[in-house]
Amino acid sequence: MFSNKQPICIFMEGALDKDAGKMGYGLMRFSKHPIVCVIDSNFAGKMVKDSVDLPYEIPVVANIEEALTYKPEIMALGIAPSGGKFPDAWDQPVITALQNGLSLINGLHDDLNARFGSYLTTNRIWDVRKPKSSYPIASGKAATLKAKRVLMVGTDMAAGKMTAGLELYAALMEQGVNVGFVPTGQIGITLMGNGIPLDAIKVDQAAGAVEEAVMEQADKDIIIIEGQGSLAHPGSTATLPLMRGSQPTHLILCHKAAHTHLRPPVEHVAIPALDAFIQLNEAVATVCGSLQTAKTIGIALNTVGLSESEAKDKIMATEKTTNLPTTDVVRFGVEKLVQTLA
Repeated sequence: MFSNKQPICIFMEGALDKDAGKMGYGLMRFSKHPIVCVIDSNFAGKMVKDSVDLPYEIPVVANIEEALTYKPEIMALGIAPSGGKFPDAWDQPVITALQNGLSLINGLHDDLNARFGSYLTTNRIWDVRKPKSSYPIASGKAATLKAKRVLMVGTDMAAGKMTAGLELYAALMEQGVNVGFVPTGQIGITLMGNGIPLDAIKVDQAAGAVEEAVMEQADKDIIIIEGQGSLAHPGSTATLPLMRGSQPTHLILCHKAAHTHLRPPVEHVAIPALDAFIQLNEAVATVCGSLQTAKTIGIALNTVGLSESEAKDKIMATEKTTNLPTTDVVRFGVEKLVQTLA
């Protein structure tokens, strides 16, 4: 959609230090675009690395006007609010950006071309979550592929499924493995320039959309499928179509190590014991032996909020409990998962 050489500013007003800022975090970690600044008035005048527990020397500015002095060509909405709905409070910042010639990357459900198209000249709005008009109905044919199909699953939303998947993909690419990545959410699609906005697709066609995307990677030896949602979350339906469409051969479980309950607004729901949850995901994937058997091969812990020694202790305890290789892919690398998969 855009050239990787175009500089980006990331709009993260009020969310640089919140879970809702995961779109911005993903862009900072993986985007090939030069990121010239982040917008969040709460941390204006600082660097990202001095504001939150992220290692990026990216300046934080107070507003769009200040961001313009860094000469961005694109503004990315780096916040993923609950339900993916565009807040009215963002109207003026977006209008200001568009009137000053910036293009916009929108990962929310709202069609911002329809809402702000009148402000466009030569700039563009990319509505990332805009699905095709229709997709085929899944038939389980992904099971016929020879490729290993690795689905990232999680104990909760925002557990690190995309990050762990992309780190695994990058490490395999570096080793010369013939590997593909199937983006299924706004961050992955933005980074890769392709994929399916799973949560914007009609539920009857969701598994078919996943299957179609996986079949497009049929020439690969390993296919990493970006996970969404969780079987444990009462508001999530995403894991089932991912399992049905990809017919995974392997699962990697992603979990926020410091959490015992799901994130608000469902914090009353306890996260199941990891060994029991692993069995649940494997059982759902294989449907009592009727479909492709999927084996959990490792755990990607997100140890945000823990000290390094606490994180290492949690990793050791998790390995002892589950008998599976465990790592925090950001803190300690992805080598354990690469070796297990290979």
